[in-house]
Amino acid sequence: MKRSLFYKIFFSYMVIISVSFLLLDIFMRDEVKKVLTSRIENELLSSAKLIDLTFSGKASGQVKQMAEISDSRITLINERGKVFADSEKDVALLENHFNRPEVQEARLRSTGKSVRYSESLGIDMLYVAVAVKEGQEIKGYIRMARPLHEVQSIIDKVYQYILLTMFIVAIIALGIALFFSYRLYEPINTMKQFTEKLRRGEPVGSIILGTADETRTLADNINYLVEELKDKIRVAHEEKSKLMTAFTNMNEGILIIDEQGLIEFSSPVLSNMLAIQYEHVIGKTLVEAFRNIDLQKAFLEFREKRANVSREIIFGNLEKVILSISISAVYDYPDEEKTMIVFHDVTRLKKLEQIRMDFVANVTHEIKTPLTAIIGYLETIQSGAINDKEETKKFIDIILKQAERLNRLVEDLLTISNIEMKEIVLNLEKVSLTSVVNSVISLIQSKADQKKIAVHNNVPDGFTPIKADRDRLTQILVNVMDNAVKFTPEGGKVVIDAEASESYAVVSVSDTGSGVPSDDVQRLGERFYRVDKSRSRDLGGTGLGLSIVKHLMIAHGGRMEIESQLDKGTKVSLFFLKATE
Repeated sequence: MKRSLFYKIFFSYMVIISVSFLLLDIFMRDEVKKVLTSRIENELLSSAKLIDLTFSGKASGQVKQMAEISDSRITLINERGKVFADSEKDVALLENHFNRPEVQEARLRSTGKSVRYSESLGIDMLYVAVAVKEGQEIKGYIRMARPLHEVQSIIDKVYQYILLTMFIVAIIALGIALFFSYRLYEPINTMKQFTEKLRRGEPVGSIILGTADETRTLADNINYLVEELKDKIRVAHEEKSKLMTAFTNMNEGILIIDEQGLIEFSSPVLSNMLAIQYEHVIGKTLVEAFRNIDLQKAFLEFREKRANVSREIIFGNLEKVILSISISAVYDYPDEEKTMIVFHDVTRLKKLEQIRMDFVANVTHEIKTPLTAIIGYLETIQSGAINDKEETKKFIDIILKQAERLNRLVEDLLTISNIEMKEIVLNLEKVSLTSVVNSVISLIQSKADQKKIAVHNNVPDGFTPIKADRDRLTQILVNVMDNAVKFTPEGGKVVIDAEASESYAVVSVSDTGSGVPSDDVQRLGERFYRVDKSRSRDLGGTGLGLSIVKHLMIAHGGRMEIESQLDKGTKVSLFFLKATE
């Protein structure tokens, strides 16, 4: 348990007061005793000298009277130490006093004194002896004695007054000690409470003290430091807020690693980039947080070379994320080495790059195939086949067919480009889905009849009208139904259904074709993407039909969904916005 500063100060005062009174008692008691004893001694010497003046044979008869006057015991001793008169005892019973200390001292120095216990009286006595001389010859000694209990009683009485005085002084000193202890403790306690609030983060103002000493200076210094600290905290918060805003709004994810290799900061953008299993990474190592060997190798390479390291690393198992990372040192930390890793999501760029490469390859191949046929047949005609009218007519039909195929390819590419560049203006109106489906079925019926494919129209009469561009709606349905007939083997069937939800009218075209593997379903709608490339080209497709449908559905504010199972068929669902009244 901590002792209060107030009690420490107060008890310090009490110790000083107690020690002072103790020393006063020690020295005063001895000094009082010494002064009183000296006064009695002087009185006895004065009385002895008076007796000395009248020292004669008569004096011995007046000893008792003189003893009463001087309030002391008087003993007359001859030069050989024999007592010949005493105020209190029979001289016959007294022994020779020549060897008494006070007598011996008086023999040598004319006066002598001694304090000792009196066997005859049973108390401490003060003895004073004066040598009686005639010329240089000692004729005898006058000894006077007084019991010291009188001295002790006087001392006790004086000491009672002293103790009373000391008690009164102690009470006054105690009050003064309390006052000054409080005066010393209060400003310090005020500063303590102020700093405790500051430590707990509670709002504080300034320390205001009514003192004019060093505590006031200390309080002013604390106020100054607090204001400085507030300014620095405010600046730090502003800088942190700016930094967090920058980290949040930038496209890159940030990771900061301390000297021990533990993650101490991860920006929210990084959590959005990666899967949910990478959310709680603070306090972990890179291996513990991401379980990625390539990332750990790049980090170790940076630690070894102390030079910036850049890599492209794949994260995740099911949905792979490709991140471009840059590892560099964080400066302005002289006491420890911090490392920053910047993550940039290049997954979409990589996919777009792959799509671009596939697009270029596919366009090149799609254009080169009919051009090769056209050039080949033209060279054959040029080399002499023109003289054979039948062969020439056959070659020209093939050239025309390939040219038409090339023209369809160019038109489809222009259509997609115009949709993406929003150059196609849709004339949205209230359209009867039933009438458009019927007209499209009539267009593909002949092709279906050639393959003995049954087309079932389950769209009810008076079905909910939709909001669409009639011409583009026809193009959408033609592409979807044509694909269904094209990829359905002979004897199969194509079913058109329709249903209405809260916001959409959904048209579904199902076939009994070969279906599409699950891995390829999500890629349907990409330009030139074919599941079976050789078979698709044999059927005369450009590979852009579903891509056009996908973009036109988005332009209409709807969407296309595809469900397919291998060897069981495919279902294409088109979600159109319902027309409002």
